[in-house]
Amino acid sequence: MELAATSWSLDEDRSRPLWVAAMLGLGIILCGSLVDQIASGPPAWWTALVAAVVACLVYHCRGLHMRHAQEVTALHMRTIEALALAIGAKDDSTHSHVRRVAHYAEAIARELDLPRDQRDALRAAALLHDVGKLAVPEHILTKPGRLTEEEFEKMKIHTLVGAEILEQAQLPYPAASIVRSHHERWDGRGYPEGLRGEEIPIGARILSVVDSFDALSSDRQYRRAIPPEQAIQVIQRDAGTRYDPRVVAVLERVWRQLESQLQTTPAQETHLSTKVQVKKGDGPQLGLAVEQRDEVAPGLYPIVQARQELQVLYALTQALGNSLSVDETLQLLAVELRKLIPFDSVAVYLIRQGELTARFVEGPSAPQLARLRIPVGEGVSGWVASTGKCSLNGNPAVESGSGERRIPLREFQSALSVPLDSSKGILGVLTLYAAESDAFRIDHVRILKTIGVKAGVAIHNALIHEAIQEFARTDELTGLPNARAAFARLREEVGRASRQRTPLSLFVIDLNGLKKINDTHGHLVGNQVIRAVGGALKGCLRGYDFAARMGGDEFIILLPGMGPESGAEKRLDLRQAIEGLRADFPEIEVSISMGAASYPEDGTDVDRLVAVADRRMYWHKRQRHAARGGAQGELDGLAGVETNLDAAGASPCATL
Repeated sequence: MELAATSWSLDEDRSRPLWVAAMLGLGIILCGSLVDQIASGPPAWWTALVAAVVACLVYHCRGLHMRHAQEVTALHMRTIEALALAIGAKDDSTHSHVRRVAHYAEAIARELDLPRDQRDALRAAALLHDVGKLAVPEHILTKPGRLTEEEFEKMKIHTLVGAEILEQAQLPYPAASIVRSHHERWDGRGYPEGLRGEEIPIGARILSVVDSFDALSSDRQYRRAIPPEQAIQVIQRDAGTRYDPRVVAVLERVWRQLESQLQTTPAQETHLSTKVQVKKGDGPQLGLAVEQRDEVAPGLYPIVQARQELQVLYALTQALGNSLSVDETLQLLAVELRKLIPFDSVAVYLIRQGELTARFVEGPSAPQLARLRIPVGEGVSGWVASTGKCSLNGNPAVESGSGERRIPLREFQSALSVPLDSSKGILGVLTLYAAESDAFRIDHVRILKTIGVKAGVAIHNALIHEAIQEFARTDELTGLPNARAAFARLREEVGRASRQRTPLSLFVIDLNGLKKINDTHGHLVGNQVIRAVGGALKGCLRGYDFAARMGGDEFIILLPGMGPESGAEKRLDLRQAIEGLRADFPEIEVSISMGAASYPEDGTDVDRLVAVADRRMYWHKRQRHAARGGAQGELDGLAGVETNLDAAGASPCATL
């Protein structure tokens, strides 16, 4: 039936020029007759007949033209949808994404009462807005973490390439300008041209909003999807800076209805045959490549996906070389491994004090694998770590850990494990687990061993970078976080207190008389006192409290969820802990001055809280010095004042 309709349409298209020419010739003859009748005398019935025929002819020609225009428009749109399907052949989630974006964009365009040609342009742009990503390397598109500056520069070209592709198609509506500008921002900080406000085409403004909304509410390699309600809140927050406020308002009004339509309307998706196996065919005309066989393993399985393997290995090597985050490196490793080797779960174990501990796990049994502590030399992974050799289809049941950590892996039937080599030797093991027996082949050993060498170097460098970062945030003398880490944590806790509307107490603490201790007993003893004070302060804290050394003789303590009254009790505990150090230093008077500030009573930002606590600490220090230099009566009086102030957490500086 469809073939017959197509044949009739083609026959009609061929005969249409002859039919139109004949009608035009008849119209010319009739028009000439009409002119003769008018010139020779008053119009008769013949004149009316000729006029009617001419009118019908004009109406029919207009109908033919409109129908032809509609058919051309439909052909353009079908071609665009076919191209979008071809792009989606690389990634089914991308194809679903552009369909959803097109649905949302069309609805918002109707709500804004845009003309038909602009709506058609927007639909075409929505379907093809990511066509330029064909020019972006795949390892950048699938990277599970943040992009580097160079990677982002490469990513930005997809707007220009996409626009150039559509310009070559010469569509009858301005879809290319929408694709070029769909990453522009309302405040002018977008790309590629930095357009601002109304300078951005309205179609691009609509596409920017709906593209971001669908991206937030869909899973990506680098994060999980968030609920649509939260995605709308994120979009609303950026209205007027990133997005057109008018478009955001329309999306806020109609998104629930559109989401309901998408869920209730069955998706008519067309999936290309990218995962079928074509069994027929002897080979290419020039023949197949003859693969070198391994003499040790004469049954080596032929590599039928060598090109894909090479591409993945190259992309993985490039990506691992650019990553300095351990977690990002391991996540990227797992993503790329799945393209080459089928497995159910993956674990990366690092050697720590004679045991393998899981640094990264992924798969259905991830929680179980994360608890394993495998002694080096035991189990599949332990044997690989001790010998430096690979293990093919080992028995995961023997990988049970030690002591209280014995967790037999009975749900797996085979394991493939390779060592992670670095310049410092074997730093860990990469192990793949499968539920099927003999799930892995010798080819997989070769692939995983090649990846293991690259991954070992990348992980080693990432661990060094992580250690340097940790060292840069840690005070070497006390082992406590330093000032840099303290202010970063303080900003986090103030932000959390603001969101959750919970209290927060902050103590600034100064060790009294450190200069005198150094001058009298030497810097070595002074360092011992500082280390002891830091340990005593940390020993008084809860598990989620935070203590840091700010440098010299100053410390800072954060107490989340603790208000002024509870903070006063904690101050007394801290003083008692410091007084307990006198037994360790009988010849030295170890004491502290302390100032407190509470959120939100004393301030709602980091600088204000630290300033208030610092002033109160120095006020207590001055009172202490005054008490030491005055009469005994003044000493007792000031001591009483200081005790009262300590208990109340207040000082004359509280109103500053």
